[in-house]
Amino acid sequence: QTHLEESGGGSEQSGGSLRLSCVVSGYAIKTFCMGWFRQAPGKQRESVVIISGDGSTVYSDSVKDRFTISKDNAKNTLFLQMNSLKPEDTAMYYCALRQSYYCGARVERDFDVWGQGTQVTVSS
Repeated sequence: QTHLEESGGGSEQSGGSLRLSCVVSGYAIKTFCMGWFRQAPGKQRESVVIISGDGSTVYSDSVKDRFTISKDNAKNTLFLQMNSLKPEDTAMYYCALRQSYYCGARVERDFDVWGQGTQVTVSS
């Protein structure tokens, strides 16, 4: 059974850090495209970063140089290290998997399996 479960969200002050985790069951993440998306209240869900099976990454301009995606293939877990947090990073963060080795465009419709999300709130 395929399941993605996020954790690590919470409340932080501006400039702080959080580390999100996404434990995957049912797929070996080393062979699939994975991604982190977020959705703020009243806004559409947007891509934060994606990582292909070969480890190549594409970041959103808004998080580049602040956020880092990584994965532990042995633990089948995806991570998102978020540093220098800003109030505009406040959102529900989702882990997603695309049933393909390579990622295409950073679009929601290309991803096949989603977690339930973890809330990140950044105060100024």
